[in-house]
Amino acid sequence: MSETAAHRPITEDDSFIAAALERASIPTLMMSIIHLTGNASLLTGAIRPGYAIMGDVDGGLSEDDKAIMRAVALDALRAYRDRGYTLPPPPSAATVRAMMTFMVGQDVPEEYVPMMLEEMALDGADLRDVAWDGVPAESRQRFHVVIIGAGMSGLLAAIRLEEAGVPYVVLEKNEGVGGTWFENSYPGCRVDVANHFYCYSFAPNHGWSEFFAQRAELRDYFERCATDFRIRDKIRFRTEVVAARFDEALARWSVRVRAADGSEQTIESNAIISAVGQLNRPKIPAIPGLDSFAGAKFHSAEWQHQHDLTGKRVAVVGTGASAFQLVPEVAKVAQRLLVFQRSAQWMVPNPHYHSRVSEQKRWLLEHVPFYGRWYRFLLFWPGSDGLMPSLVVDPKWPHQERSVNEMNEAMRVGFTQYMAQQIGDDPELLAKVVPDYPPFGKRMLQDNGSWLGTLKRDNVELISDGISEVTPGGIRCSDGSEHPVDVIVFATGFHANRFLWPMEIAGRGGVTLRERWGEDPQAYLGITVPDFPNLFCLYGPGTNLAHAGSIIFHSECQVRYVIGCLAALLRSGHSIMDCRREVHDAYYERFDARHATMVWSHPGMTSWYKNASGRVTTTSPWRLVDYWGWTKEAQLEDYELR
Repeated sequence: MSETAAHRPITEDDSFIAAALERASIPTLMMSIIHLTGNASLLTGAIRPGYAIMGDVDGGLSEDDKAIMRAVALDALRAYRDRGYTLPPPPSAATVRAMMTFMVGQDVPEEYVPMMLEEMALDGADLRDVAWDGVPAESRQRFHVVIIGAGMSGLLAAIRLEEAGVPYVVLEKNEGVGGTWFENSYPGCRVDVANHFYCYSFAPNHGWSEFFAQRAELRDYFERCATDFRIRDKIRFRTEVVAARFDEALARWSVRVRAADGSEQTIESNAIISAVGQLNRPKIPAIPGLDSFAGAKFHSAEWQHQHDLTGKRVAVVGTGASAFQLVPEVAKVAQRLLVFQRSAQWMVPNPHYHSRVSEQKRWLLEHVPFYGRWYRFLLFWPGSDGLMPSLVVDPKWPHQERSVNEMNEAMRVGFTQYMAQQIGDDPELLAKVVPDYPPFGKRMLQDNGSWLGTLKRDNVELISDGISEVTPGGIRCSDGSEHPVDVIVFATGFHANRFLWPMEIAGRGGVTLRERWGEDPQAYLGITVPDFPNLFCLYGPGTNLAHAGSIIFHSECQVRYVIGCLAALLRSGHSIMDCRREVHDAYYERFDARHATMVWSHPGMTSWYKNASGRVTTTSPWRLVDYWGWTKEAQLEDYELR
């Protein structure tokens, strides 16, 4: 599909275009000008964007420089419109790399260029599709795949199998698609990755109403993808996988499923793709007396909308990502809101976190050639691997208790100042909200002032004393204080280390994943496990992103790898591929060695990144470019083929 065909024609007059350009990201606009004119002289001009910072799309340019670029863009768009929407030949590969470097104000290393070109898809081609050359259609038709889960990753796997002509079924325990965006419906629920690259690279959405969309709009996007890519009729809703067992003699999986009415049946399949995610089984702490509470109590991921919180005394237990979003909303209606904090959270200042996308911005994305693709790059790159050096432990750094290196310390100081400016003259509250562990040691949270502003409200209190028990009428803390409440909301996270739980997955010799893993889940590349042939995990162990990118980017890498494995397996004429134990173990030696040098292993904190013994099991320690390279193509020597 050509870039011209991907955009709507410009029928508006010059005054409309000029008004829209007032809302443009100028670095992005400059890249579009080069495509529109075929002239790359802007790259050597006096107007140059500064160092790209995550969340800042203006490049630090002066208002005068912005006005000059808007005038140049108006001329270029007028000419494009008046000549009938034709474009000059595309810039060369060398020019595109120069454009990348120019746009973000720093060198984009050569090794990153292929990854970013693939992500941007400047030529409109889907470069993450898998070639099935040499695999006859009849071989594909005889191979059947079960996909568990119809969230973001499961839908992506289904789209790729649909394109390949491989039979599959998607088993989804809920009654709709979207995964986390179906299940989580608490007030304020939204994504914390910029929406314009939190969408499939081959299905960009220019119509987001907010820069960080709320749950309903995200779910709508995945609903549209299920319809547009013709996979909805392959999804069995309200169907939960209970167990799966591999039959080595038949080279097949038997998957036992339970329907909503309680009836069970078995589905035979050649391969399983697990797309159940890491954060889908809510975790409520075992607090003494919990069952005695007389009021309503529920987890944030299982919000009970029948309970109106207006005028109620509400307790929110937890101060993680979900609490950051729901607490400001609940505070608006509750008579009294008590927030119980186990540990404070670091936050990244983001003034656009709740901002709406203007009509002019959407017009630019929909009508200006290549604007959306370069905007995606500008959002992606500052949140790419450039952050990694600040997360590596410097053994000579003298302040290990609060930061891991000099760059990390500078972040700590900056984030602390940001909080202090909002708190003002309230040293007691400031002492509660400033973490005592290094920045990025836990999941960083987006903030536009709503969190600390809420904690300063007269009807809100932040309590940092530990909870000792729940009573029929409220919560008692370790200091003996009692807090009467009507409703308790648990924003206490998920069973993140129990991958594929509570399913019973049995591989070769009857060994189960539960026996193999316990609380220490491991998979080669986070995807395959020895003795579990033809079983592939998406968003599996060690693949959560805590430093960069978007989980959709990671999922696209993993799905390409999995589909590539299936294509290579069928091309080889074999029916089973099983990860070699030595390959798996060598990978985890590198995994653990790398994590030992990273902030997430810092001993001064607990997090859902770690298991009960303190080992990091959920989070990827790798650069994006490395993982992208490793998953670009399956290496069959890593597997036993039978």
